[in-house]
Amino acid sequence: MTTRVPFFKMNGIGNKIIVADMRACTDEVTPQAAVALNSGSDTAFDQLMAVHAPREADRDASIKILNSDGSGAEACGNGTRCVVQWLNAETGKTDFSFQTVAGRLDAKLRDNGLIAVNMGVPRFDWDQIPLSEEFADTTGIELQVGPIDDPILHTPSVANMGNPHVIFWADRDVNSYGLDKFGPMLEHHMLFPDRANISIVQVTAENELTMRTWERGAGLTQACGSAACAAAVSAARTGRTGRSVKTHLPGGTLQIDWLDNDFVIMTGPAELEFAGYLDPLSGEWEHAS
Repeated sequence: MTTRVPFFKMNGIGNKIIVADMRACTDEVTPQAAVALNSGSDTAFDQLMAVHAPREADRDASIKILNSDGSGAEACGNGTRCVVQWLNAETGKTDFSFQTVAGRLDAKLRDNGLIAVNMGVPRFDWDQIPLSEEFADTTGIELQVGPIDDPILHTPSVANMGNPHVIFWADRDVNSYGLDKFGPMLEHHMLFPDRANISIVQVTAENELTMRTWERGAGLTQACGSAACAAAVSAARTGRTGRSVKTHLPGGTLQIDWLDNDFVIMTGPAELEFAGYLDPLSGEWEHAS
């Protein structure tokens, strides 16, 4: 390999993450490199967090996010927690501020080892999500899965939590739906010009949600932090829960708090699996010695 940068294979409650340390490198991780990394069993990932030197004096880093298909993502809460875990081990700091395509993200490593990320303010207007046609009420739009006269799922809530999200409300076990079948079609539905993350969510207890997500550009994942945030705020908007909920995903549980100032705080763990070096142009890699 010609250019080598450190990388760290991590996960946030099963959401497979690669953190690439690009702070001393002028290159960017190419979509081709991302696809090559994802093709390997050891380095397969859902999101890649390319951490660059900060462009603003009050930021710790600038983060560019790639999905496993090489496409870009605006936000990744589970990946942000992984970045915090890595930087804390390196610097000892507990409070961080990052710049992403979606804007500023602040995060804090708490005394209990969990990491809280301020995911920003949710957006609900149809043109902010965005949708390709106008809907006055985004708590439930005209979209369905299955036959017109007997849909399996219908009238989802939509929201933008850095990424566009579609939330279908289920009245039975979320694992009983063929999300792997209709998720890819809805991700690319003409209603979503930037594509969308598709989630099935069930209210399973007071202020508790259980969910699965088909992630835009990544497919079925063990967890999607921004989807958990979108589900939580949509549940509160529709009167299904309060503004503080536990969201249970296949990989684990996240605490989501929609504060009175409208900021959404996501709290959960992160875990390091192994370290290595990668070529950001080709995706060739090797384990750290």
